[in-house]
Parts: sequence; structure tokens; C-alpha cells
Amino acid sequence: MKVSTRREDFLQTSLELIHEKGFKATTMRDIAERMGFDVSNSYNYIKSKQDILELFLFRTSAEFHNTMDNILACSYTADEKLKQVISAHIQVAAKKPFEVALMVNEWRNLSEPKYNEYVALRNLYEKKMAKLLREGVQQGVFKEMDVKIATALILSSIRWLYDAYANTKKAMNPIELERQIVGLVLEGVLK
Repeated sequence: MKVSTRREDFLQTSLELIHEKGFKATTMRDIAERMGFDVSNSYNYIKSKQDILELFLFRTSAEFHNTMDNILACSYTADEKLKQVISAHIQVAAKKPFEVALMVNEWRNLSEPKYNEYVALRNLYEKKMAKLLREGVQQGVFKEMDVKIATALILSSIRWLYDAYANTKKAMNPIELERQIVGLVLEGVLK
């Protein structure tokens, strides 16, 4: 059993509050009040609200990129790789719904130069997905398609998954969700 530290509690509370109120509407005072201490104590855990945003966005982005890189480097066929990518998105959304919600809804609130750095990471991830789809077309596993449109469609169809876990009292079964989404996506791209 993992023992939670006060800093982890502070960060998790911050994340949930930002999800509830939005990044701009959430203040350090709000977070401190939710934690039950004075706002000055907040700065023992983090320098600023912007640092909270950066921490979660870049950490979660790195997790997605590392997983995608491992999937792309494996010897599976493109359709199996695509299943693995979808599975990874579902698993992260199920375990870290507030982090994924932050990636979907709040990244625009990053300050420079972190904003441009994050946009570059998003673009790189899309290029990795496009590479996977092109690989599938070349293997003859996927039908001919406009890879740019297919990439946008697939990523937009799995970005919302955090909502199935962050905003409901009864979370969806990630295995069942995976089966349904994989089926729908593959039905659209398989030859």
C-alpha cells in the first residue's frame, strides 16, 4: 500500500479543484482552503499555480510519449499497435482522469515558453499516430485514407475518455470501454 505524502495530497487536491472550477478560476487560496490550511502554506508544496499546470501536463505527456514510442518500436502489426495505443489511452484515463482532463482542457493556460514546448509535444504525438497509420496502409492492413484526417479523428475520439472516470460516480469498466472503442476505430480503418 502506497503512503501518500502531504505534497501529493496537495497536488491531487489542486488537480481536482482545477477540474471542478477551471484553471483560471482556481486560486492558491481555494486550494489552501480545500486542504484546510493558510494560503502561505501552499508555497511549501509548489511555487505557483502555473507550476502545478506544468508539472501535470509535462509528466502526463511524457507518459503518453513513452508508451507510444514503445508501441511504435515493437514488432506488432499496425492494427495491433493501434489497439495498444487505444488501450494505453484508456488505461491512463482510467487511472489519471484529472491529469488527462488537464491535458484536454487547460493546456492553453500555459505561459511561454512552456506553451510552445507543450504544443510541440502535442504535434509530435500526432505525427507519431500518423506514422502508425501510414505504416498500416503500407502493410496493407489499413485501407487507403487521408492520414491527417484519420489521425485527428482517432485522437479526438479517445481524448474524451477521462470524462468516463472524472465526472461519474460509477466509473466505466476500462476493459469493456477498450473493447468497444477498439472495435469502432478498427472498423473504420481496417481494409
